[in-house]
Order: sequence, then C-alpha cells, then structure tokens
Amino acid sequence: MTSGTTISMSITDESAVRAVLRSLYTAWANNDADSFAAPYVEDATVVMPGVFRNGKEEVRAYMAADFAGPLKGSRAIDEPQSIRSFGDDAAVVVSEGGILMAGETEVPVGRRVRATWALVKRDGHWLIAAYHNCPAT
Repeated sequence: MTSGTTISMSITDESAVRAVLRSLYTAWANNDADSFAAPYVEDATVVMPGVFRNGKEEVRAYMAADFAGPLKGSRAIDEPQSIRSFGDDAAVVVSEGGILMAGETEVPVGRRVRATWALVKRDGHWLIAAYHNCPAT
C-alpha cells in the first residue's frame, strides 16, 4: 500500500499534463468530439451536476451531441490551480473554469466551476482517468 503523500512532479510531466488539458479546449473550440475524447482512458468517468458518463465512448458521444446542439460555437476555459503527483504515473489537477457561449467574453457566475482531474501516465503519455466538476459558488 502506498501513502497519499504528494511528491514533486517533474517540469516535463507537469508540462505534459497541462498540454493534455489545453488539447481538450482546443478540441472544444473546434467542436471536435473525437479529439476531445482522445486523451481519456477507455474506462474514464465524467461526473458533473446531473451528468455521469462511463467510458471514453460515452464521453465522445455526449460531447458530439452537445457540440452539435447547445454548445455549438462555445469554448471552455480552465485554469489549473494545483497539479500534484502521486508517484510517477498518477496526478491530480484542481482547476477553475467554465463555458463561454458564442459571443461571451466572461464566464457568468452561474457557469463557473471547480474541477478535479485524475490523470494516469500510460506508455509515456498522460491520459485522463476521471473528471468531476461542481459549481464554484
């Protein structure tokens, strides 16, 4: 059994974790559900108020429907507040962000969220194993 102690993350790994998150928001801005889902592990989970998606394909399908509908033309912002490593192959990111609908320049208070990302390193690549967000009130 390992301890829950946070260990120092290399600059290379931290940069790679940040790049994974940036890739999501590039995919979001392009309304590209396939690219959005690409960095998720096959059995990833996504939990948000009123939403539970289990598996990479469910995440992809959910985002494809939203990009074709209510999120068309939107973009998401996300600012990591902390990135912690739990060994060589596990990291947790706590972030703040939200969704900017087409034409908006600032996320309204009611759409601001705090999120927790669990990432794993597999075959040298950081991937998202779990995501959860809740209102940042």
